[in-house]
Amino acid sequence: MLRSRFLAALVLVPPVVWILAWAPPPVFALFCALVLLGGAWEWGRLVPLRGPAGRGFLVLLLALGLGLLWRFPPPAGWRLPLGLAAALSWGLVLLWEGRPEAGRGWSWLKFGLGLWLPLLAWWSLVTLRAGTDGPWRVTILFLLVWVADSGAYFSGRLFGRRRLAPRISPGKTWEGVLGELLLAALAALLLAAPAGLGTHPAAFVVLVLVSIGWSIVGDLFISLLKRQQGLKDTGRLIPGHGGILDRIDSLLAAAPWFLLGLHWVDR
Repeated sequence: MLRSRFLAALVLVPPVVWILAWAPPPVFALFCALVLLGGAWEWGRLVPLRGPAGRGFLVLLLALGLGLLWRFPPPAGWRLPLGLAAALSWGLVLLWEGRPEAGRGWSWLKFGLGLWLPLLAWWSLVTLRAGTDGPWRVTILFLLVWVADSGAYFSGRLFGRRRLAPRISPGKTWEGVLGELLLAALAALLLAAPAGLGTHPAAFVVLVLVSIGWSIVGDLFISLLKRQQGLKDTGRLIPGHGGILDRIDSLLAAAPWFLLGLHWVDR
């Protein structure tokens, strides 16, 4: 498993980093849209939607929503309200995770979240990259999520004892969370200057810790939906990693919080 994860990362990370840091904005927006549409196809299994027609309908609706956001982007003044809406949405998800036995039949809510949360994530990423330091900042966000995920994986395997959410994901531990946050904080200190936040490293570390903390909520949410449907992975597209949603679940939650936090840090 570890070898497959490493080889998949070795193949996928370089082109993804190029798209994040150097591709033209429309290419970046299209890349994020395609990834999220692939995730929406997998989300259909979590609703659950029976058959390709139902899952295709979810993908089509998300594609229409993404197209409208690209054609008619929200005004700059909407950045804070939309960020707060994203924060509220993930806060409600966190409450749901506190009662993981609930929601087994909430198909329409799961369907709606399969549209709303990816739309918020896409808008957050595209908005984040549009700034002067946007390419660096969005690249750093991805790097932070990847680094934190690796920290959780290895510290959990080496030191994991106390389970974080046994009714949702028995493999996740508090020791893994601690390793995740420590590695993310260290990475934030190293990356503050390239992100254009070298004069506010402490604030940037706080922002990163908050964003990574919410990325854990995103990870657990997909785990909760998988558990309710008796699934181990959302798909088998990426060897050693599972499906697309298995790779972007943390980013779905982290991106809006990171954008919202930067609004505070930049001020």
